[in-house]
Amino acid sequence: MEETDRRRALEEAAETGLRILTPSEDGETAAGVYWVDLYARHPVGSRLKRLMDIVFSVVFMALSAPLMLLTLVFIWSVGRGPAIYVQRRIGFRCTEFDMYKFRTMIPGADRHEAQLKQSDDAFLKVRNDPRITWWGRFMRRYSIDELPQLFNVLAGSMSLVGPRPLLLSDLGNFPLRNQMRRFSVHPGLTGLWLVSGRSATSEEDRLELDKEYVNEWSLWLDLKILVRTVGAVLAGRGAV
Repeated sequence: MEETDRRRALEEAAETGLRILTPSEDGETAAGVYWVDLYARHPVGSRLKRLMDIVFSVVFMALSAPLMLLTLVFIWSVGRGPAIYVQRRIGFRCTEFDMYKFRTMIPGADRHEAQLKQSDDAFLKVRNDPRITWWGRFMRRYSIDELPQLFNVLAGSMSLVGPRPLLLSDLGNFPLRNQMRRFSVHPGLTGLWLVSGRSATSEEDRLELDKEYVNEWSLWLDLKILVRTVGAVLAGRGAV
C-alpha cells in the first residue's frame, strides 16, 4: 500500500470519527493505522462468529473437496500456469493479506489491469473481460473459483460473511469518507452484495450494501446471507 494511501486512510478515519488506538492498546496494521474493530462492541457475538467460520469452513471444505480436486486437475491439464491464483487484498483493519482463488484468467493478467480500468470507480469489474478464459467464465458464474477462500476463512484472514476484500489498486479511488467502517469487520467469502445481484449492482449500491452489513451486523444476518448465497450461486445471477 502506498504511503499516500496510508496517510489518507488515517486522515479520513479521524474525520469520520473512527477511534485510532495507540500501539499499547492494540496491534499495528500493515497500513500503520490502529483500528477499533466492530467486534469489540459484540464480544460474545464475535467469538460465536469466529466459531461458526471455523466449523462451517471445515464442513464446506470437506463437502467441496472432490470438486476442488477436479478443478485443480482440470486447470493444470488445459491451462498454462498455476491452478491457484494468489492476490494481495485489503482486509480487516486495513491490513494486507494473500487471498486464494482458482485461476480463471490467462497468465500475467494483472499486467493489463491499468488499461482495463478506464474510470475512477472504486472497484475493478470489467464486463466481457478478455483476460478470462472460457472455463474461467463457467467457474465464475457458479463461484467455483472462490472455493479456495475457505482456507482464508479457516486461517482467520477472512470470514464466511462480510464485505468483499478490496484490491490494493482500488484503495486509491475508494471513497473512504463514511466507508471506513467496512474495514472494522473481516472481509467475507459472501455478503449482502453477492446475494443482492453481485456485479449487476451499481458501485453506489455495493458501497451502501457493505455499509449496511457493518451497521446491521448480527449472527442472524450472517445466517440469512449464507442461506441466500446458495440460491444466488446456483442461479449464477450477476456474475462477471
